[in-house]
Amino acid sequence: MSLSNLDLAHVSQLIAVLLAAGIVAGFVAGLFGIGGGFVVVPALLLTFSVFNVESDIIAHLAIGTSLATIIVTSSRSVHAHNKRGAVDFRVIRDWAPWLVVGAVFGIIIARYMDGRSLKWIFSIGVFLMGVHFIAPVLQPKTAITKEMPSGPLLAGIATFLGAFSALLGIGGGTIAVLVMTACGRPIHQAVATAAGFGVLIAVPGAIGFAILGLGEPGLPFGSIGYVNVIAVLAITAMSFLTAPLGARAAHSLNAVALKRVFGIYLVATSAIVLYNSFTS
Repeated sequence: MSLSNLDLAHVSQLIAVLLAAGIVAGFVAGLFGIGGGFVVVPALLLTFSVFNVESDIIAHLAIGTSLATIIVTSSRSVHAHNKRGAVDFRVIRDWAPWLVVGAVFGIIIARYMDGRSLKWIFSIGVFLMGVHFIAPVLQPKTAITKEMPSGPLLAGIATFLGAFSALLGIGGGTIAVLVMTACGRPIHQAVATAAGFGVLIAVPGAIGFAILGLGEPGLPFGSIGYVNVIAVLAITAMSFLTAPLGARAAHSLNAVALKRVFGIYLVATSAIVLYNSFTS
């Protein structure tokens, strides 16, 4: 991709899209304990397509870049929540090895998938998460147990979460919050701790996608493998400012209505990405 073929107004519009995505991603990360990938990946798919990036690599590039932004958004979210004493670092420590293993599995799977297949997986995953936000049928009314998963159950859940999240370019906070609240943890603690899961998934995920794309022809300017540094800087600059605002809102607002609105956005995004997979 050459910037010389684009006028200043066009470039400015694209940067504005990335900055706006960062604003929303940061706030969403703090509010719901997710990494913001559900916002960032669709924005990147649109942006890279406007820049005429090869359709075969757009999905890999969007997911890898999203994971790199999640390192910052989730870290910022954890820091903001920890100021309120809401992060359970013992849970993060117990889950860490399996989340990393899962992220590596996700990268290996992505290695053998084409861009259209990745878009399908993203679309399905986003649709399911959107339905959950609109009508949280998976969320138990009361805690199922008072103990967090351990042993093989912990290994299985965390490995799946790491792989699923790495494939979608997300932080995995939604599933993590489901598990923690089902185990009797307060919602605020679950959201705060889930943000830490995002960091553990995003670091190996971003590194893996960067390595995976090294030497790939047709990558846009500023890319290290499947991670575009320019997009990462634009998005994280804004999300760094707004993640604490989301964390503050999570501790002071009833987020039911916000979750439903976000769920509608996810379902619409799922449909758009699915349609795009057949037209590009």
